[in-house]
Parts: sequence; C-alpha cells; structure tokens
Amino acid sequence: MSRRIALATYERAPQLAPDDQLLPPALASLGVFAEPVVWSSKSTKWDQYDAVVIRSCWDYHLCFAEFLAWLAVLEASGIAVFNSPKLVRWNADKRYLLDLAQRGVATIPTMIVPRGRSRDVEPLAVAEGWTRFVLKPTVSASGYETYSLRTPLDANARALVAQVTALGDALLQPLVDEVARDGEYSFTFIDGTFSHATLKRAAPGEFRVQTEHGGSVEPVVAAQSLVEQATHVLRVLPETPLYARVDGVARGDAFLLMELELIEPNLFLAAADDATERLARAINRRLSRSRSSI
Repeated sequence: MSRRIALATYERAPQLAPDDQLLPPALASLGVFAEPVVWSSKSTKWDQYDAVVIRSCWDYHLCFAEFLAWLAVLEASGIAVFNSPKLVRWNADKRYLLDLAQRGVATIPTMIVPRGRSRDVEPLAVAEGWTRFVLKPTVSASGYETYSLRTPLDANARALVAQVTALGDALLQPLVDEVARDGEYSFTFIDGTFSHATLKRAAPGEFRVQTEHGGSVEPVVAAQSLVEQATHVLRVLPETPLYARVDGVARGDAFLLMELELIEPNLFLAAADDATERLARAINRRLSRSRSSI
C-alpha cells in the first residue's frame, strides 16, 4: 500500500527550503510519496495524508494563533505529526528555556518580562549586572524583533523596548560574547541520535547569526564533550523528537544552551554525508510505527 506524507512549509518557500528539497526523492526511494504543502493553505485536505512532517513553516510566529489552530486540526484528525504537536506547542514559547534549566540543562540566564512592562526591562538588566542584553518576544523566530541593547538606555533603545514588549511577553538575556567571538554551535539530531555539527558566525558588527542577518554557516568537528552535553538536552525531554537542532556556545568546557529548535529548524543536511537519507529513513520508521498502531 502506498504511503503519502505532507512536508509542511510556508508561502514563501512553497517547494520547501533548499536544505529540504532532497527529502522527497530520498523518501520516494523508500516507497513514501512526499510533497510540500503550505501549512496555512485553506484548501488542503490534511486527512488525505498518512503523516505531516513540519519543516519550513518559518512564519508561524507571525500568525501564532492560526498555527496553533492548525496543529489542533491535525491532532483532532488523528494524523501522525512530526515533531508532535505537544512538543511543538511547548517549544514555540521560549519559556521552555526555564523549564529545561529546571531539568538540569545549562542554559543562558533567562528572564521573562510580561507584556506591556517595558519599564521593567532596564532595572532587571541592571540588577543582574547585564550592561549589554538581548530582548526578543517569547514567540519568535529568525531574529524577529530581536535587539541587542546597552544600559543606560537612550531614547531609541527605550522605543525598541516598548515595541518588543507591546507584542507580548518578552525574553531578556545577557548578550553572549562567545557568539561574536567564537561562533554559535548547531548540533543536528535525527531520531535522538547526533548527526553533525555546524558553526554559525555573525557578520561583523552583528550579534544575530541567522543568514537573514548576514550570518554564515560552516561544518565543524565539535569536541565530544560538547556533543555529549548537547545530547543531554534531548534526554530530559518527555519524548524523542524526529529531528532537533541544539544551539549554544562553548564556555570553557561547558556547553550553554541558547535555543532548542524542534519546530522548523534548518537542519543543514548538506553538511553531512547521507544526512538526508538518514532523516528519510527515520521518517519511514515513524510512519510505519504509526500505521501499525492504527
């Protein structure tokens, strides 16, 4: 019996992001027909698919209520979704960093500023001794409304703080010097197993490492101790994600988590031999398990 899955993407990449475009042929070799489908499409009949794999849904933070409603529709239909809606909802709000810290994961110090409380930002940063800090929405992606600011705040900085906190609750963290100096590691995992590492670097004068902001990415061989610490992040989760990207910095021998990406990360599949094929096989295994449980 043929199997059919949707690779969920967004309007600006209707044929998937370049990194994912080798997935359909890799899945076809396993007898799985996979096609890109825009997640926000109103005409898609999702129940025609055996599973939905969330991939390049890079606008979810801009229409978050609609995204959550879409997940609920998939859940109610009984379609297998990878990563699971439960994991995705948890990971969509960056409060998950506080949750992981409570589970013993070393993370960048993180505070939450409630919506509309712009006046709290500078006193909180000063009280923590953060002369430079980063502020962004708790629901955000791709460096959206993310700013590096310095105390004391000038009029322009106060306006940016008001802008971010007006959007919703905000995440407040110290600026991490290692990002600009040494780069930020991304550890890609497939079905809970470490696959490969890449190093993201920010452009000169920039603190954001995303390519949208001029950042660069290169394959890297990371120290085994860092890989083991990144692996620990996944071990504290209640379930093993199909895919994950664990982002952070090395501070001495310690790995400090900055982001755990379980929704729509670029997995940098081209950075490792047969990573695309291994992801396809992992999807096929999960699809087979989900069908056998029906």
